[in-house]
Amino acid sequence: QVQLVESGGGLVQPGGSLRLSCAVSGFTVSSNTMRWYRQAPGKEREWVALIPPSGGYKQYADSVKGRFSISRDNAKNTVYLDMNSLKPEDTAVYYCNGRGSWGQGTQVTVSS
Repeated sequence: QVQLVESGGGLVQPGGSLRLSCAVSGFTVSSNTMRWYRQAPGKEREWVALIPPSGGYKQYADSVKGRFSISRDNAKNTVYLDMNSLKPEDTAVYYCNGRGSWGQGTQVTVSS
């Protein structure tokens, strides 16, 4: 059974950092393209970052480029999103996606 479980969200001040985790069961993250998305209140879900099976050519939305970093731990079958220099506009529910499946999301709130 496929399951993606996000964690690591919370309340952080502008300029702060968070690390989101996506623990996967039911398939191997290193064999699939894994993506992070986010959805802010009243807005459509938007793609944030992806890591391909090779792990080499990671891609980022322009709005997070240079501040966010996607990675994975093959031994833990987990994907991460390291978020730095956070801004209020990064406030959203963040979702992990892989092999057509979604996690439940984790809330990130950036506010002073």
